[in-house]
Amino acid sequence: MPASHRVLRLAASVAALALPFHAIAATTPVGIDALKVYNLIVLGNLTSSSEVEGRTFVGGNLTGSSSNYQISTLPASSYTGAGLVVVGDVTGSIKNINNGAGAVVGGNVSSGFNLNGSPQTVQVGGTISNTNVNSNTVVSNLGTTNPAFVSDLRQDGSLMSTSMTELSYQLGQQTANSTLSISGNRGTFNAQPGANGVAVFNITAANLDSIGEIQFNRNGADTVIVNVSGSNVTLNDNFLGGTANLGEHVIWNFTDATGLTLTTAWGGSVLAPKATAHTYNYIQGSAVFGSLVQDGEMHVGTYAGSYVVPSDPQVPSSSSSSSSSTSGGSTGGSGTGGTEVPEPGMFVLFALGLGGLLLGRKRRSERA
Repeated sequence: MPASHRVLRLAASVAALALPFHAIAATTPVGIDALKVYNLIVLGNLTSSSEVEGRTFVGGNLTGSSSNYQISTLPASSYTGAGLVVVGDVTGSIKNINNGAGAVVGGNVSSGFNLNGSPQTVQVGGTISNTNVNSNTVVSNLGTTNPAFVSDLRQDGSLMSTSMTELSYQLGQQTANSTLSISGNRGTFNAQPGANGVAVFNITAANLDSIGEIQFNRNGADTVIVNVSGSNVTLNDNFLGGTANLGEHVIWNFTDATGLTLTTAWGGSVLAPKATAHTYNYIQGSAVFGSLVQDGEMHVGTYAGSYVVPSDPQVPSSSSSSSSSTSGGSTGGSGTGGTEVPEPGMFVLFALGLGGLLLGRKRRSERA
């Protein structure tokens, strides 16, 4: 093949890999699609004493006292994967898996599972103990009999982590078209969706700290993105009118957050892929954290909007300012939701890494 043709082919390959992550196939949904499938995604370790109504993905280890997974009967879906996926080990007290959800675990299960409801399938890379098999299908030691099982699961965890970090970054670069107004203790989010049905707010953690009540007016928006800047975030506001139906359409995006504490019931999906989080109350919607101590429930109402992640995110200049505004009293202030812009080529490097993972998996499949 002529050198010029090889260069063109290489360029085409790099361009294909640089597509947004939602366009890259994986064995488990990633990016915006993962928010529609999973009620809770923890990219690192999860310590739980609570319950998740929908599906759960854990990129590290799962531990803690007795906890419950997929306690709700989910609507029909094209996704047929397990209700609990853990890349690492499952330890601590026994975990209850309900409604025939099944589980996939890359490491060992020493805590044991209570498998409730219709017959379930459990696949484990290492050993499993303290589990009622009965009419269920439990397969262990897959790391020995099928080494690709564990390596593929680790790749899924890596894909999930990378795609969620990029998703949060890309959402954070969208230009605000809606405003937060603050009057006394109340903050009113008045969504003004564009022709694509998307409304965007850019605010700060300080804005949230300055209020105690949230009035959320979605105004028919398909997707509302609330970008919140700040490294340490406390969510302790009360939602006027309740939290119902917000998780399906509202994404609270905490791109900068490295620490997040939630003490009140929260309406809307939460995206905080870098955060070490602790929840003491429920979230109604999808949630993504870097690591999590969970003492509050996760309620279904996972994201169901039709937002399409842009392949070329808007990158604000250093002199740009937020379109968000506040008014009333001395507690209001203009917020900025900007984040640092990655080095040029960051997205290509992300894509190359993902492409390498997928290529390795493909080659192993061909040898099998």
